[in-house]
Amino acid sequence: MSDNTVASASPTPLTLLGLGAMGAALARTWLAAGHPLTVWNRSPGKAAELAAAGARVAATAAEAVAASPLVVTCLLDDASVREALAEADLTGKDLVDLTTSTPAESRTRAAWANERGARFLDGGIMAVPPMIGVPEAGGYVFYSGSREVFDAHRETLAVPVATRYVGADPGFAALHDVALLSAMTAMFAGARHAAALVADAGIDQKEFGTLVADWLAAMAPATAAYAGGPVPEDPTSAAVAEAGDAALLRTAEEQGVGTALLVASAGAMNGV
Repeated sequence: MSDNTVASASPTPLTLLGLGAMGAALARTWLAAGHPLTVWNRSPGKAAELAAAGARVAATAAEAVAASPLVVTCLLDDASVREALAEADLTGKDLVDLTTSTPAESRTRAAWANERGARFLDGGIMAVPPMIGVPEAGGYVFYSGSREVFDAHRETLAVPVATRYVGADPGFAALHDVALLSAMTAMFAGARHAAALVADAGIDQKEFGTLVADWLAAMAPATAAYAGGPVPEDPTSAAVAEAGDAALLRTAEEQGVGTALLVASAGAMNGV
């Protein structure tokens, strides 16, 4: 389910823990939309700009949590969330965790929050800070866990970036997030490998970069087949594909580029 980025008709007060690049971007959009916002960050200096824009700066995470019924965390990792909330009273709070985590960590955090009297919603951000508050940039956040929390705060959560609820399992948002990030990581690794192959060959690097981007975009629709989508007809025989893979390895060796990425990719393609 997808919702467009919107501004809440009755701005909801909320607390945000974490003012890194992403947290600060989220904070600015909520403030611009008129939401009363309390913020906390381990390094207090990062809050000065937001304070000037109208945010209330709490001295401690516990104080920040006490200020609002809706608490959003956007911290370094799951351990940081646990540490920041250690002394906070979560009774009656709606806790939305936008910190990158594993599915197991998200499920554990949900149980931990419920035991402390809070309702929990996990989020996986599919955007970089410059995309926050820019609907046309195409960013969104996966959410999973309490449907009640999602429905209650959907408009507020959609102010910075669009929302996609993916299920009641608290681990589903993290799983979607990390799976897509894994695909992105492998894609960028492939692009870096391609650039390394031509780096010392006298080829115009900017022009080649455009070729890589165009080629990956052309191939992108075929990736849906790996997640149960329609499988495109491939006229390439197994023998031809094997010979092609071997040529990729030989070329890397000739150009003095490591082959680990290609070997790993071939193993993944063959189910190894």
